[in-house]
Amino acid sequence: MPVPDGNPPHPLHESAAPRLPLSEAAFAASAALPEEGTPPRHPLHPVSGVVGVFLCGLIAFLTLYATQPLLPLFEGLFHASKSAVGWTVSASTLGVAIAAPLLGTFTERMNRKRVILVSIVLLAVPTCAAATSTSLGWLVFWRLLQGLITPGVFATTIAYITEAWPPTAVAPVMSIYVSGTALGGFCGRAVTGVMADHVGWRPSFVLLGLISLGGAALVAWLLPDRPSSHLAAVRPPFRQVFLPMLHHLRNPRLLTTYLVGFNVLFSLVGVFTYITFYLAAPPFSLSTAKLSLLFVVYLVGLVATPLAGALLPRVGLRSGITGSILLSLAGVLLTLVHSLPVVVIGLALCCTGVFISQSCATSFLREAASESSRASAVGMYVACYYLGGTVAGVAPSLVWKLGGWTACAAMIAVIDVVSIVIARRGWRDASPA
Repeated sequence: MPVPDGNPPHPLHESAAPRLPLSEAAFAASAALPEEGTPPRHPLHPVSGVVGVFLCGLIAFLTLYATQPLLPLFEGLFHASKSAVGWTVSASTLGVAIAAPLLGTFTERMNRKRVILVSIVLLAVPTCAAATSTSLGWLVFWRLLQGLITPGVFATTIAYITEAWPPTAVAPVMSIYVSGTALGGFCGRAVTGVMADHVGWRPSFVLLGLISLGGAALVAWLLPDRPSSHLAAVRPPFRQVFLPMLHHLRNPRLLTTYLVGFNVLFSLVGVFTYITFYLAAPPFSLSTAKLSLLFVVYLVGLVATPLAGALLPRVGLRSGITGSILLSLAGVLLTLVHSLPVVVIGLALCCTGVFISQSCATSFLREAASESSRASAVGMYVACYYLGGTVAGVAPSLVWKLGGWTACAAMIAVIDVVSIVIARRGWRDASPA
C-alpha cells in the first residue's frame, strides 16, 4: 500500500482518487509545476508515459509485501517464531520508513527518469539475492535492502507525475499510478504464494527480480525523459532537512495525523500478516497458493475507495475518518467468523476502510501543515506511516500466544478505536475534503 500497497494521488491536487503516503520529493516538485508551455493534446498525453508510470507503481510494490503469504511456510522451514518470520515484512517497511522521507532531498537535482531506472535495477539485486538466503537472518537483511531502495521508485515517480503533466491531469494520471501499485502488491504475493506450492519459494524471488529488470527496460522505453529539477541550486544542510520534521511533533494537529497514519498501516499490515497463520491452520487449512490469492481483495478496495472518496466533500474529513475506520473495524471483526467467504468479505472491508482512512489523513495533512513546511511534514508522516507497518509485522505475535488470531484481532480492533478517538479529538477543526 503503499500503500496499502499503493501510493497515491498528490495531496496538493484535489481529487476523489485515493491518496496514499507521499515523499518529500512529491511536494517539493509540486511547488515548481511549469507555468508555461503548450498544453498536451489530451489530458493523458503522452499515453506511453501513463503506461510507464503504471509500470513504475507495479514494480515498486511488487516485492514490498511479497513474503506475507509465505509466513506459515517460513515458520516451519526456519523453525522460527511468528514474530521472527514477521520481520520479513517489517524489515521492508522499516527500510521504506527510513529512506522515503530523505530521498527527495538528496535526489532533487537529479534526472527523475534516471533515478527511477537506477532504483528499479538496484531493487532487482536484493530481490534475486533473497533466493540465496541460507537463514532467516539473511532473508531479513535482503528484505531491508529492498525497503531502502523501493522509495527510489515510488517517491520519484510521484514527483515525476507532478512535473510531467499539467495540474488538471495530475489526478487522473496519479489514479492510474495507484492502480499499478495495487496490482503490483497483489501480483507479488500471488507469484510467491503460487510458486512456493509448485517449485519452491526461492525461484519466486528470482522471478520477481527478473520481472523488475524487464519492467526497467519497458519503463526506459515508455517513460518520456524530463530535464533535471531546478528546484534546488544548492542542497540544503543536514539541519534544515531534519530539524523541521522534529518540530512538527509540537504541532498537535500534525501529531494527531502522524498517530492516525501509524495506526492505519498498523491495522492493515497486522491483519494481512497474521491472518495467514490463522487461515493456514484448521478449520481452513489453506495452502500457500490459496493464501496468496486472498490478496485479490486489495483490488476490491481500490475500486471502492474512489467511490467513497466522492462523498468526502459532503461529509467532511472528521466524519470520513470515523466512518472509514469503523468500516475497517467491522472487517476485522468479521474475520473471527469461521466461514471463509465471511472472512474474505471482512478482509475486503478492512482494506477498503484503510484506503479511505489514508485518503482522509493525507487530505488533513494538507490543512495541518503550512505550505512552507509541507514537504518536511509529509516526510515525517511517511516515516510514521511505515513505522506503523514495521511494528505491525511483529507486535501481534506478542498476543498470539494468549489467544491466537482472536487476540490479534482484538489488539487491532483496540488500535482502530484509539484511532477514532485521536482523530475526532485532533481533527475538530477539519474542513470538508
